[in-house]
Amino acid sequence: MKPLFQTLVASVQAALQTGEHFTCGFSAEQSQFVRFNHAKVRQAGEVSQASAQLRLIRDGRQAEQQVTLSGDPAIDQQRLSQALQQLRQTLPLLAVDPYLRLDDSAWHKLDQQDQPLPALDQLLALLEEQTSDLDLVGIYAAGPIYRGFASSFGAFGWHQANSFNFDWSLFHSNGQALKANYAGQHWNDQAFTTRLRQAREQLGFLGRPAITLEPGSYRAYLAPAAMDEIAGMLCWGGFSAQALATGNSALQRLYNGDAQLHPQVTLSEQISGSLSPAFSDEGSPRLDVPLIAHGKALQRLVSARSAAEFGLLANGADSYESPCALSLAPGSLPSAQILERLGTGLYISNLWYLNYSDLPAARMTGLTRFATLWVENGEIQGPVNTMRFDDSLYSLLGSQLEDLTQEREMILSTSTYGQRSTGSSHLPGALVKGLTLTL
Repeated sequence: MKPLFQTLVASVQAALQTGEHFTCGFSAEQSQFVRFNHAKVRQAGEVSQASAQLRLIRDGRQAEQQVTLSGDPAIDQQRLSQALQQLRQTLPLLAVDPYLRLDDSAWHKLDQQDQPLPALDQLLALLEEQTSDLDLVGIYAAGPIYRGFASSFGAFGWHQANSFNFDWSLFHSNGQALKANYAGQHWNDQAFTTRLRQAREQLGFLGRPAITLEPGSYRAYLAPAAMDEIAGMLCWGGFSAQALATGNSALQRLYNGDAQLHPQVTLSEQISGSLSPAFSDEGSPRLDVPLIAHGKALQRLVSARSAAEFGLLANGADSYESPCALSLAPGSLPSAQILERLGTGLYISNLWYLNYSDLPAARMTGLTRFATLWVENGEIQGPVNTMRFDDSLYSLLGSQLEDLTQEREMILSTSTYGQRSTGSSHLPGALVKGLTLTL
């Protein structure tokens, strides 16, 4: 993939006319997909795709076009040449872009994470051995993901990350279900077996009579997967410079200094060591960005356009200004003591269908759904019927937060909309003194 990208970049560079500049983004994957139902393979296939995002700039105007690539250098050079001609014809028809800001530095970023992935036949044999007695439904996706960027200013970035993501659910005969996931770059049979054993244990509890709770505030433990849903909501403009500047951020009060979170809460965009490329889709190097430290707002994610529009300093954020490698610092609660410390309350494995019920107050609502368990005196009693929660982030990670776990889980995005995602989050679980259930 890299030689193909370099060839295409060279061909565009050679075709430029005086006064023109270009940027070229590259996105590709070579993925295996396997779909399971009743713990058996129902569908298997491979996806190999690549595309280029060509942008032409001249006299303060810009236009871009996405080109699907074939993998044949001759054909793809011709496609980019045609795209360049179309962009050249389009530019004079456009108005000058007042917020066009280009990084004209000749930066270089190379990151090749090419750890070997498990052979599919060995993985399927392990799954057959470990799950043949379970009603398992899920999808396994694996393979290399490629990202590239180059510009006429001499910038060049290349990123390859091999990863796997096995996302599955286990169903009890009574209709109750739980979700689980095992993802990363280094497949470990023992780690997967441990994850599966934990899911089996929870599945056993789902066979007990379901418990119905009255609306109210309950002590609760939110597992990393549930925290990932909350973190995902914050990524909807929470840290965006554009959203904050226009009053559309859920964290407006935090960044204005009118509210704060618990001192244990330290959040950052942790690009280093993640699966995400160390350069943005706009063509800027990306660095780690401290977002919240000890409950107080620090930096925001600033794209080049927002920097130009609002007089800020860009820090390599993508155009949508959303974290792609969000990291929450751990706390002091050992995972082995979660039930003991919880005492009596809710053990919430997942949250579902989240949305904002009051954006300015960072108030979220959603459902408990999968494997929410009622605990009394540190002992699991049984599953809880689906309940809706409605609570503010300033409560869950503020006044009501008691502790975060010492152990964190690296959660890779399962999104395959258009292509496999490189997004991730690194999160602990959270013990809260009160979570509000509404119905």
